[in-house]
Amino acid sequence: MGIVNVMITTVTGKNQITIPAKIASTHKIKAGTRLEWEPTDEPGVLKVRVLPDRATLAVDMLGAGRKHVPAHVPAKAAPVEELTIDRQTEDEARHTWD
Repeated sequence: MGIVNVMITTVTGKNQITIPAKIASTHKIKAGTRLEWEPTDEPGVLKVRVLPDRATLAVDMLGAGRKHVPAHVPAKAAPVEELTIDRQTEDEARHTWD
C-alpha cells in the first residue's frame, strides 16, 4: 500500500473548511471550484469529487451537436451561417417563381 498523508482540517461555525494546499494544488482546486459531497455506507466517511469547471465543460461540448447540422452546410460554419445559407436558398427559390 502507498504512503498515507493524513491532513486534518477544522469545520468553521459556517460549515466551511480550508482545503490543505497540497490537496488543492494536486487536484487543481481554486476559488470557485465546485465539489460534490457524497455520504458512504461507512460511518464518518464522505466521498468528495472535484467537478469540472464550466470552461472545461464547454470545451468538452464543442462540436457535440455537429451531427445534427445538414450536409449542405460547410463543416466549419457557425449556426448563424447555416441560417443565412438556408434563407438565401429560400430567397433564390422564391425569385425563381416570380
